[in-house]
Amino acid sequence: MGLFDIFRGENKKENLKEGLDKTRQTLFTRIGRAVAGRSKVDDTVLDNLEEMLIASDVGVETTLKIIERIEDRVKRDRYLNTNELNTILREETEALLAAGGSDITGFNLNYEPPVPYVIMVVGVNGVGKTTTIAKMAHHFTKGGKKVILGAADTFRAAAIDQLQIWADRAGVELIKQKMGSDPASVAYDTVSSAIASNADIVIIDTAGRLHNKSNLMNELSKIKRAAGKVIDGAPHEVLLILDGSTGQNAFEQARQFTAVTEVTALAVTKLDGTAKGGVVIGISDQFKIPVKYIGTGEKPDDLLLFNPRDYVESLFTT
Repeated sequence: MGLFDIFRGENKKENLKEGLDKTRQTLFTRIGRAVAGRSKVDDTVLDNLEEMLIASDVGVETTLKIIERIEDRVKRDRYLNTNELNTILREETEALLAAGGSDITGFNLNYEPPVPYVIMVVGVNGVGKTTTIAKMAHHFTKGGKKVILGAADTFRAAAIDQLQIWADRAGVELIKQKMGSDPASVAYDTVSSAIASNADIVIIDTAGRLHNKSNLMNELSKIKRAAGKVIDGAPHEVLLILDGSTGQNAFEQARQFTAVTEVTALAVTKLDGTAKGGVVIGISDQFKIPVKYIGTGEKPDDLLLFNPRDYVESLFTT
């Protein structure tokens, strides 16, 4: 079994559908309004659909791409019944996600990564960064992997304490220093400890906010260099955590962090408590960074490996 195959399971599709329930219900209501009284997809339907997608936090640029794709199909097929609109939306949204890099095959579930595999987690405070790290640790441990966490967010004592609680629950070791310590030193110690104890996975937490962009960039760069001194090429993954319930603010979070560090994958959290699940589509399209995980609840098993086909099916199927 490959490393990321650990996140798959029989009940994952059902978890996903339940987690996206608010978004799905809102989408169907808005689609119904968009086609009300129309028998074919015409300019009025497309205008209404554009408003609906923007209201669902898909984002203006991505919405226009979807509308253009549907317009092309209308021209090609000459006539499209409004009853077909849901199917068309599914197909074009899935194609857009794949084009944005969020194609599950891109992660190669059978890929055997370097050991230890080092993941640096970034994101603003409050997006679910610590709980996502805990859920990842739970999954990897459940899959038979030895995990070590690193508390490199040394600017908040609460961050270290919270991570310790989650580490204890997951039954994994946490490498930490006192508040105010050098985060790069914590990262160095964490990766060194992982080698010494033959760990499989290293997950390093980082500060969510420093007082200016330059400091954030310097801090993340130092952490990356420290990990790379121990293992050439580490960190192997830089995972940005985004809060899906914030809608368009999640785009701003992505802009901030992609501007200061090289992000290789995204995790979008808190999708179960919002009708703004469309934000996943826009973020994947706009930043061309693959969405790797989505969070659809509080339980450890509610962190799901992102699959565009399953995601779109859950959004557009009653």
